[in-house]
Amino acid sequence: MSQSNDSSNPEEKEHDLESIFQQKRILRSQVRKTLKSMDPSLRSHEDNAIQKIVLEAPWFKSSQRLCAYISCSALREVDTSKLLSQILQIPNADGDTKTRKKLYVPRVEDKNSHMRMFHISSIDDLIANSMNILEPAPVDADGNEREDVMQANEPVDLFLLPGLAFDRSGRRLGRGGGYYDTFLKKYQELAKERNWRQPLFVALSYSLQIMDEGIISATPKDMPVDALVSPSGVIPISAAALDRMQF
Repeated sequence: MSQSNDSSNPEEKEHDLESIFQQKRILRSQVRKTLKSMDPSLRSHEDNAIQKIVLEAPWFKSSQRLCAYISCSALREVDTSKLLSQILQIPNADGDTKTRKKLYVPRVEDKNSHMRMFHISSIDDLIANSMNILEPAPVDADGNEREDVMQANEPVDLFLLPGLAFDRSGRRLGRGGGYYDTFLKKYQELAKERNWRQPLFVALSYSLQIMDEGIISATPKDMPVDALVSPSGVIPISAAALDRMQF
């Protein structure tokens, strides 16, 4: 990498960033086209394979509190419906809730990369927003405010993340809104302040979304993921993933 990238010259930095943003725009367009032309039967097969791998993984089974996205078929995201159903399953007949995981899901608050994660206990807690994406209402059916993960008293173990493209060094290409990068950074800072163990950031990816290294450009604001789950298995990336995902 040339020294010019570390230059304090604001014009040079701005030019570098604009170049990265342009590369990202081109790659997003390419990946969207590829996803759009993906064979529906292959998509269904990969959706099932990815969710099965997660559900059977020790690191998922042992997680107690997690944040997960609610998949949107129009956005061609890896399906999470089976995962969510499993997490939200009704407790045993004897009322044992000890094994039940606590789930937080995203709600977009505005167009300025502001997203929150609210606790839900049922799929019925979700409502469609203006873009027809399911989100939690800020208050429950009884009018009580839902718990915001940023105000929770206990740490999240795991984040299950969407994205458009990924590579094996942990780079993630989002949709350009900056919602997840902003939120994940804030949560990392919160965990650090409270001396909590950092959560694992695990992205779910179709085979065709995994790029060769060097294709996805990154800025300092882009948050890397710890691991990927593709139909062929788990790809651990960070030291934390190698340690905690039992590789």
